[in-house]
Amino acid sequence: MALLKNRDIVIVGQQPWDVEIGSNCKNIAEEFSKHNRVLYVNSALDRITYYRNKHDAKVIRRMNVINGKEDGLVPVTNNLWTLFPNRMIESINWIKNQTVFEWLNKINNKRFAQSITQAIQQLGFSNIILFNDNDMFRSYHLKQLLAPAVSIYYSRDYMLAVDYWKQHGTKMEPELIAKSSLCVANSTYLANYCKKYNPLSFYVGQGCELNMFMHIQDPEKPKDIAGIAGPVIGYVGALQSLRLDLKVIEHISLTRPEWSIILVGPEDPVFKQSNLHRLHNVYFTGPKEPHRLPSYINAFDVCINPQIVNEVTIGNYPRKIDEYLAVGKPVVATRTEAMSIFSGHTYLAGNKEEYVKLIEQALQENSPEKMRSRKEFASTHTWENSVAAIYSAIEVFEKK
Repeated sequence: MALLKNRDIVIVGQQPWDVEIGSNCKNIAEEFSKHNRVLYVNSALDRITYYRNKHDAKVIRRMNVINGKEDGLVPVTNNLWTLFPNRMIESINWIKNQTVFEWLNKINNKRFAQSITQAIQQLGFSNIILFNDNDMFRSYHLKQLLAPAVSIYYSRDYMLAVDYWKQHGTKMEPELIAKSSLCVANSTYLANYCKKYNPLSFYVGQGCELNMFMHIQDPEKPKDIAGIAGPVIGYVGALQSLRLDLKVIEHISLTRPEWSIILVGPEDPVFKQSNLHRLHNVYFTGPKEPHRLPSYINAFDVCINPQIVNEVTIGNYPRKIDEYLAVGKPVVATRTEAMSIFSGHTYLAGNKEEYVKLIEQALQENSPEKMRSRKEFASTHTWENSVAAIYSAIEVFEKK
């Protein structure tokens, strides 16, 4: 397993350190910091965010740093610091003209780089590795402005499927990928996307925190589904029509009325108004606290991920599949390029008819041996292994 030691790493990206939800980039930063010094840079406060949210505690803190009332460089652990930039940037994504946008974006980049350079000098960082988590605008010029020894672009979502990024990103993200030393991605689809622009593009997998799925504290069926007859086909996660195929779920329900389908998670308006609520064997539990999800998965006979294939979903790493497998459950999911790494441990369907056929197969073939194999496979998807793959990619570049 590759290991990088005693290097100085600067991380920029989309999610700030004080975000409440989980973050790939924060997990990677913590893994980097076990053997290296790491500066995790929060995105700079932009003017529109300030005016819209000036009473928010997080915005107030950032303004205190900008006004010199607080130190923006904050130690997290012995080897890890987070930085709140002491310069505000302008809100420019509304500008349609590409030339004007790029000119103003360069000014924003220079302000951002000044804050980072100040922190780098304060920490005594040198020969830095710059790790960019999908920050295609604010960090577009950082390779030139910070002069890192290695610049890495990390692709974990297909950002250009979102209108905000598509407008200017269609041109700028490929350019940023091309000029980076190397690119790493958490799905094979995204690695191949990056490889179109940079031959040094690598699939590095995804880390997951699976301990509570591997070792379920409460094996009893949750009370709200305890009386539902099996076989139980289940899904856990946000119920969003942009990401899930309602027709697949409806087809399973109508074709096999003797099966019970349990959907655990918050619904978007399309799901709330869908015909699924009128089907006798489809049950909605609503959202549940994260620590309760393993018990729901454990109550399923087969887990499904009826993903609809579109620009938003096609490249995403399906973390929920690891959670299903960590409990040992058979999984039927939509066949995509990103799912190819799971092909030896899941059943992959190309249409709604195949979903029914494969669920039947999964019910028949399940065994203690298969359960153990699924859990063992899921256990390899750790942040340690993912970061080791990033280290291997860096090694390839530095040996060129």
